[in-house]
Amino acid sequence: MNFFKKNHKHSTNFLIALAFIGFTHAQTPEERGLEIAKAAEQADLGFMSSTVELKMTLKNKNGQTSERSLTTKTLELTEDGDKSLIVFNSPKDVKGTSTLTFTHKVGSDDQWLYLPSIKRVKRISSNNKSGPFVGSEFAYEDLSSQEVEKYTYKFIEEKDGLLIVEQDPVDPKSGYTRRLVSYNKDKGYRIEKVEFYDRKNALLKTLTYSGYKLYKNKFWRAAVFNMVNHQSNKETQLEFNDYNFDANLSDDDFTQVALKRAGN
Repeated sequence: MNFFKKNHKHSTNFLIALAFIGFTHAQTPEERGLEIAKAAEQADLGFMSSTVELKMTLKNKNGQTSERSLTTKTLELTEDGDKSLIVFNSPKDVKGTSTLTFTHKVGSDDQWLYLPSIKRVKRISSNNKSGPFVGSEFAYEDLSSQEVEKYTYKFIEEKDGLLIVEQDPVDPKSGYTRRLVSYNKDKGYRIEKVEFYDRKNALLKTLTYSGYKLYKNKFWRAAVFNMVNHQSNKETQLEFNDYNFDANLSDDDFTQVALKRAGN
């Protein structure tokens, strides 16, 4: 009897193991890619709002650099995409230039640009979202929050502890055919690198994240974003100085009035 019990237990474990193997094998690359993107989104939920000071360094193909300083405010929304407001503080030729982004989970994002020289708010057409953000290697669409609904997914491989997922934009007006995103599964599924492929499916840019810091024991934020354009040989680096997660921002801080006010 004891012998039977023992072997029955082993056979049950074996059947469970077989079922588990069958389940994991049944998961398609598309399902796994989506699962990873959702895990990354879940890991970053709950920050509410934040502000951060940045230094932007532009490097041209000859290696000459110029610097700009800016402030970014972000408001987390769960029913839709996040809102963000970016204001340039220096140098004089861009001071007061501001951008407001309402990311949407479905459909094109809403974006506005305030130009202090003409004291006007301009709506950025969804046809122009692939254009450069104030002369940098970041496009306007790169300013949007990472919403799961914006892409279709395909898991490619696990390499050096990173999960590599192909993301294809749902929006036909995106400047990219696809992005290859590297997630660090051991560090809250934070993103370590993104490769952007242009409309001809050629590698256009690579964005690397470094100097990560953990805020409030949950939220990973990189100290440096480095965007390299492989086709123009230009670079843009963003350095972030101490996030503030206690700003208590609200919808009132993310209006066209607030955009105009921030630029003056």
